[in-house]
Amino acid sequence: MRSNGKLDRFVVIGGGISGLSSAFYLTKEAELRGREAHITVVDPSERIGGKINTLRKDGFVIEKGPDSFLARKTPIIDLAYDLGIQDELTGTNPAAKKTYILHRGKLHPMPPGLVLGIPTEIMPFAKTSLLSWGGKLRAMLDFVLPASKAEDDESVGEFLSRRVGTEVMERIAEPLLAGIYAGDLSKLSLQSTFPQFREAERRHGSLIRGTRASKRKGAAAPAAPSRLPEKLRRSMFLTFKNGLTTMLEALTHALSEAGAESRIGREAVAFRQNEAGEGQAPYEVLLNDGEILEADGIIITTPAFNAADLLEPHIPVDALRAINYVSVANVVMAFDKASFGIEFDGSGFVVPRSEGTTITACTWTSSKWLHASPDDKVLLRCYVGRAGDEAVVDLPDAELAEAVRRDIRNVLGITAEPLFTEITRLHRSMPQYPVGHLTATAALRARLRANMPGVWIAGAAFDGVGLPDCIRQGKEAASIAYDAVAKR
Repeated sequence: MRSNGKLDRFVVIGGGISGLSSAFYLTKEAELRGREAHITVVDPSERIGGKINTLRKDGFVIEKGPDSFLARKTPIIDLAYDLGIQDELTGTNPAAKKTYILHRGKLHPMPPGLVLGIPTEIMPFAKTSLLSWGGKLRAMLDFVLPASKAEDDESVGEFLSRRVGTEVMERIAEPLLAGIYAGDLSKLSLQSTFPQFREAERRHGSLIRGTRASKRKGAAAPAAPSRLPEKLRRSMFLTFKNGLTTMLEALTHALSEAGAESRIGREAVAFRQNEAGEGQAPYEVLLNDGEILEADGIIITTPAFNAADLLEPHIPVDALRAINYVSVANVVMAFDKASFGIEFDGSGFVVPRSEGTTITACTWTSSKWLHASPDDKVLLRCYVGRAGDEAVVDLPDAELAEAVRRDIRNVLGITAEPLFTEITRLHRSMPQYPVGHLTATAALRARLRANMPGVWIAGAAFDGVGLPDCIRQGKEAASIAYDAVAKR
């Protein structure tokens, strides 16, 4: 509560995980500062949670959006403990560690020792059938090629081609790394996506040598927070036993207990600054139904194109307009195990662009996540769409499902009829960080600090697309926005 006896009023625009995390940590900031806050979350969707969407059906736990997160990224673990849902965390099946790459229509095991597509063990790399001998020898030139002295950002594809060659980039790195962003490596910013690659080159003179050193250093420390049970610390990925919606439900409950309000199904169309007067809020947020929300602070967590519309009347938004978004889809199929005819020995496979398939990857979900299906059933999740190949996302359901089934029939020999198929289209859902993104984003935020204290931007469009990255940004946004409000 401010000196004039009024609450600190915050409007969070965007009800995905970034927005909900911002709102939750605003309540925590208020407690820490001995103040009282009133928080309103605004989102045009009819449901909270953004891309997180768990379907619980017939004993299956089906993720229609993201399905897991890296265990070593602590913000989401911290949030789970803050919400009291840490006992709901679960890891991957330890017997399903193998991952495959499709090459010339056949599945090839990922060579042991790969880290984000970079070889750290030479003998397994030398034996892989994924590459020609010329491609393998070209990759080994990384040990002798001089490190670049340039300070400018470059694309991930340009960097990898320069260090380990085009074959490794296209056949191994691209399907692995681009799968995170559904992107085109020739356009993705290195500094904003995999800065550790440039650091490895600079410190060790070699990407392979530097990645190997980082791997050894990482092996000496736990991959996941030590407060997790030992079984979970051994898993690279984690999720929740009843799906990621568990986290949304806990956040919604915590916010309700804190007195937060929501305007779901309503859109923030503009905001304006007011002349500072006694007891008057410095900002007003206008909703599409005409309601005006007074705000001492505003946190914007929408996609970049929506954030640009809100901010353009106030500051230059070229950095936001430069962020393109890719549309993708998930096709999930359930089968009876008795008629399925295959036992999986891994977690799935990824597909290079050169293969020409409809799917870009396939997760053997019931093998990777034992909680995801009943014991007598099988669950597959196939991914569709990436930069330069988005039209397939909008094929009619029957046509898209048949194209995906044709791919898994050709690759895996699966002819069984699915019990059911769930298709989820995520239009303009994957932000593509362009070269120079880091510098442009920093300049944009500097303008916000100077011109609109208490207004901040966060989310997948800025500092990482993973769930832990979004939660970290939400927590940071709460602190930054509250700092500005508390100074008034």
